[in-house]
Amino acid sequence: MTSKTPAAGRPTVATVYGYPRQGQNRELKKSVEGYWKGRTAADALRDTARELRRTNWRHLADAGITEVPTGDFSYYDHVLDTSVMVGAVPERHRAAVEADPLDGYFAMARGTQDVAPLEMTKWFDTNYHYLVPELGPDTVFTADSTKQVAELTEALRSGHTARPVLVGPVTYLLLAKPAPGVAADFDPLALLDRLLPVYAQVLADLRAAGAEWVQLDEPALVQDRTPAELNATARAYRELGGSTDRPKLLVASYFDRLGEALPVLAKAPVEGLALDFTEAAAGNLDDLAAVGGLPGKRLVAGVVGGRNIWINDYEKSLSTLGTLLGLADRVDVAASCSLLHVPLDATVERDIDPQVRRWLAFARQKTAEVATLARGLARGTDAIAAELAANRADLASRAGSALTHDPAVRARTAAVTEADGRRAQPYARRAAAQRAHLGLPLLPTTTIGSFPQTTELRTARADLRAGRIDTAGYEDRIEAEIREVLAFQEKAGIDVLVHGEPERNDMVQYFAEQLTGYLATQHGWVQSYGTRYVRPPVLAGDISRPDPMTVRWTTYAQSQTSKPVKGMLTGPVTMLAWSFVRDDQPLGDTARQVALALRDEVGDLEAASTSVIQVDEPALRETLPLRAADHAAYLAWATESFRLTTGGVRPDTQIHTHMCYAEFGDIVAAIEDLDADVISLEAARSHMQVAGELAGAGYPREVGPGVWDIHSPRIPSVAEVTALLRKGLGAIPAERLWVNPDCGLKTRGWPETKASLEHLVEAARQVRGETA
Repeated sequence: MTSKTPAAGRPTVATVYGYPRQGQNRELKKSVEGYWKGRTAADALRDTARELRRTNWRHLADAGITEVPTGDFSYYDHVLDTSVMVGAVPERHRAAVEADPLDGYFAMARGTQDVAPLEMTKWFDTNYHYLVPELGPDTVFTADSTKQVAELTEALRSGHTARPVLVGPVTYLLLAKPAPGVAADFDPLALLDRLLPVYAQVLADLRAAGAEWVQLDEPALVQDRTPAELNATARAYRELGGSTDRPKLLVASYFDRLGEALPVLAKAPVEGLALDFTEAAAGNLDDLAAVGGLPGKRLVAGVVGGRNIWINDYEKSLSTLGTLLGLADRVDVAASCSLLHVPLDATVERDIDPQVRRWLAFARQKTAEVATLARGLARGTDAIAAELAANRADLASRAGSALTHDPAVRARTAAVTEADGRRAQPYARRAAAQRAHLGLPLLPTTTIGSFPQTTELRTARADLRAGRIDTAGYEDRIEAEIREVLAFQEKAGIDVLVHGEPERNDMVQYFAEQLTGYLATQHGWVQSYGTRYVRPPVLAGDISRPDPMTVRWTTYAQSQTSKPVKGMLTGPVTMLAWSFVRDDQPLGDTARQVALALRDEVGDLEAASTSVIQVDEPALRETLPLRAADHAAYLAWATESFRLTTGGVRPDTQIHTHMCYAEFGDIVAAIEDLDADVISLEAARSHMQVAGELAGAGYPREVGPGVWDIHSPRIPSVAEVTALLRKGLGAIPAERLWVNPDCGLKTRGWPETKASLEHLVEAARQVRGETA
């Protein structure tokens, strides 16, 4: 710990790179969805957005943040905003954008009945989804800095010191894909020289509007990059830094260590770097020392974790900051990345024990932590003595809590053997037993799990919580919904049914609320994509399953039909990835605890005559470390935890898994190592790309590449689904191909769900007839 101060006369800046967009009561979600439904006017939507931005800046300033970000606010996605800023609008959306920029923007995000949206995938290893830019050799970039300038002007007029934050040009191109019809081997980075003048114009516009600093986010540089990509980075910042008509440039990276890109950026003619110094980016400190620091430059040190919800260790952070004082001309304090990835305010979580709540830091608490550390760095530790004492006490309380250590759970986990994670028979023999047992047709149809969560269902849950109905009345409503969902599926001709999950609030939260060691929030909303917000539970302690969680509803559904009904569970990796997971033990240890709890549930489902059990792992690829050197260790515990969940079932019990919206080509071997019998994956927006990847890798099991993009409101035609199925058959034999949507149907309405599934079944019938 240190009481050193930075350069004389230069105050330490406290800042963040971004802030939650939704508002205290998800006002943005409600306003945007109201606009889509025609209930909210465009001007009213803009007014809501403007007030949310002003509220965010005011909260930041009140917490002690002395330089606020602008440009991080978005109606839908900041990468989509960047595509608009540089004029990279796909040809199929140009008419809509020219007719009405706001409607055209949402058409790119969501599609229309006639025009497909941009592809959507995960933002690095987070659960945030971004809209993938589509580029090609004919792409013409044009600068449109309207949004960025307007939001900077708002902040300056409100009296704030403001720093615009943009996605950097290298990361933007590295995130892009070839547009439809463009050769698959086209490299969007080839467009860098065409893109840089557009960024230079935006920077000039921001300078003219009053920006002293602009932040260019380059998180793609924390991944393994080729020499050509590093050379392109050097060229990009040589050109942008060499301009005289620009503000000062702060290049930011986060989520991992910058590695081989660090010396490139350290030498670049930019005025500052922002680096992640949390545990996730271990190595940045040593790497920075190895390149001789950043003499003459500003260093923004991300010492407060921007992705977890645990309180900061002040003494550890101050020690890091003290070391950094000798490595840069100026050291400022920040969160490690945008606070977009955490909920807004922990103090409103009244259902969490007050002592446990003191372990938690959401966005507002993190801004206070940043400000406290900046004050300690600038004025010495005596200036924050009370905060340091309280922080030590809270850290000790968590470390010594009975919640975090259950001897029975730890003993069971320690007793796990290799055999516990292996099926009794190889896949080929299991597949034959399952076909004989289930009697399914060629190209069997199914859905991923959830059906529309209607207003009536949400009302029933609210009524139960409020005591307006009792448990028996609530269960009557759930049973009625299950009967309706089953009746529709049978009438439509779907082969393997689901009960629709009407009792579930969320695919992770539902299970977390029934497992020991988890804490549920009431207001902990985090943006997943667009207007889709989730409440990740807090995995705070050792995990066990006191009672069955899904057997009641699965067995009820099976009693209503002679067709197989899938048991539906969320897998251990996703239970970790979509929670705020404890950081006081290795992730593999936590995954093993969750897997054993889920193994008990799988066993109970099978004992209740459930023949098909789906264990969803949509986060398997998402959680893959950003550096290749870390992949093997992660995949070892991730696949082991899945096999531990499913390894005890009979050969004729069919195990499914599901994944969505990620790049799967580089983990095909790990997908096979899961040893699932059937895997369903997102494929509609990516035009069956994953089917070719699996086929190219020789994947031997059954596959359901999605043929309906459920994240768009459009209804696919029979011809469209048929075309996708035929494309899938070009990669996967008919006897191993399933027909299903991309993902669960929770967010869709009943009319589009019915029409789309009827089209899906009819397409399967047609292609089945052609194949036969």
